[in-house]
Amino acid sequence: FVIEDTQRCAFITASFHFYRFCLCSSFSKTKQILLSSGSEKMLPHLHAPQNLQGLSSAGQLSLVLWPHQCEVIRDRIEHIDWTPARPEPLYTPTGLEMKPSYQPASEGTVIYLTEEANKYSGFVYSRVRGLCPSKQILHQNEDNTLIFEARFESGNLQKVVKVNEFEYQLTLRTDLYTSKYTQWYYFQVSNTQAGMPYRFTIINFTKPNSLYKRGMRPLLYSEADAKKRNVGWQRTGNEIKYYRNNVGQGGQQYFSLTWTFQFPHNRDTCYFAHCYPYTYSNLQEYLVAISKDPVKSKFCKIHILCHSLARNIVYVLTITNPHEGDKDTKRKAVILTARVHPGETNSSWIMKGFLDYILGNSGNAQVLRDNFVFKVVPMLNPDGVIVGNQRCSLAGQDLNRKYKSNLKEFYPSIWYTRNMIKRVMEERDILLYCDLHGHNRKKNVFVYGCERKQQAKAPNLHPRVFPLLLSKICPDKFSFPDCRFRVQKSKEGTGRVVMWKMGISNSYTLEASVCGSKLGQRRSTHFNTKDLESVGHHFCDALLDYCVPNMKYYLCLKEHEEMVKQQAKVNSEGLNSDVLDRDSR
Repeated sequence: FVIEDTQRCAFITASFHFYRFCLCSSFSKTKQILLSSGSEKMLPHLHAPQNLQGLSSAGQLSLVLWPHQCEVIRDRIEHIDWTPARPEPLYTPTGLEMKPSYQPASEGTVIYLTEEANKYSGFVYSRVRGLCPSKQILHQNEDNTLIFEARFESGNLQKVVKVNEFEYQLTLRTDLYTSKYTQWYYFQVSNTQAGMPYRFTIINFTKPNSLYKRGMRPLLYSEADAKKRNVGWQRTGNEIKYYRNNVGQGGQQYFSLTWTFQFPHNRDTCYFAHCYPYTYSNLQEYLVAISKDPVKSKFCKIHILCHSLARNIVYVLTITNPHEGDKDTKRKAVILTARVHPGETNSSWIMKGFLDYILGNSGNAQVLRDNFVFKVVPMLNPDGVIVGNQRCSLAGQDLNRKYKSNLKEFYPSIWYTRNMIKRVMEERDILLYCDLHGHNRKKNVFVYGCERKQQAKAPNLHPRVFPLLLSKICPDKFSFPDCRFRVQKSKEGTGRVVMWKMGISNSYTLEASVCGSKLGQRRSTHFNTKDLESVGHHFCDALLDYCVPNMKYYLCLKEHEEMVKQQAKVNSEGLNSDVLDRDSR
């Protein structure tokens, strides 16, 4: 066949890189992917070997693979699990917050600059770790300049400019192989001075609206606090302002987030993050613990669903109690997925809460495992999580718009998930599908569902019943009025819509705010990790009430019927009003 010049150059260049890396024994062989940005145009690629190791019966971790151009420090970053004694309040603006303007590097000092990974046209190959021989320290021992680092799992800092003694301007790396998607941030700071008024300003956000405009505060983690006081992630910051700045690139307008704060200790190592980090390694450690547990491993089977573009494993869990004879085929299936968008880390905490509950030894967990077969894909986009992307995979694409695509080699986790669900549908009925997400513009927890104008007459098949039930169980966090059930054309490639069109009536996207709640006693407070895990617990409670009807279930059905009647009345009055207006004309 004929290859265009650009394609020929890409193929020759890629072949050279592939040959070169094959000569290096420290690299893991993997598939070569070249994908035109913003399209599904296929370019030549090389197929990969299929012999990479997964999670063994002994519970050993598989290696974490990175794109070859990503530098990775040797240090393993770990954080303790901790919850504040009281919910942390949102920030209340004073109206006096400053809006620092963009400062060119020539007017400051560049103190951190990673290799520009996005100068490459696309993902070429992966390796175990792009290890840095040592950290670059750009200061003398007596200098108080902060030391920044983000070359670790899920970090994504690109550049830091020191504006003055206690003020720093930060630029985030965009999603790999794209020029956009900046929202998630996670980076390390050391060489700190306690009690001094620092200001950080991130200058290249791309969204005009943000929960930082509505009281959200950044997260701070102090290693000294963790070691001395057993205190983990805390909300921090004053003079918080999110605003349009005087910077742009390629017609794209940028927005800044600025905040002031004080470090708690001298010579500390601290971390800042948009939301509570949950890495691919965190997931693997969780799965290893399950595989080593003599009880949980009997009813939770961990399998390899597929490999990502970088050859990282996408896991699928099958959870159900052992069965006898034909009883298994009568059990309905429940499908849960998460982290298709890497920066929405709160979805992993909800997934953890769900798994903790369903793998527990409570009577309710036993009932659920007796009645259902759970298929769980806890991390759909491990590559994006590893490199610190906000939204995309290494194909530079939003995977939650690719569920209709047949490009298995470009979007493997999506293709294999859809195919797995098709196989499950051939074996048993699927009661519910839910894809867990995080929301960056709204507060509370809510769902997006799907319904037709002429919905099924049987009320228990109506997609509004389950979220209504969840809102009764979780009233301080879950908001039924925030739920939406329209099927928009722009969402037709999402998991929720595609699974609904495949025949799953209860097909949802569950959204949890990265900020917090505006409901009940939790009004104007941030969510912490235990709050997010509790949403996973309550999801199981709602599922139990849904499958084993009780008084709460019947009250929800009655309330739903009243809502339908009320809506029909409003629609009828609107129709009559239109007729009268037409007659009067």
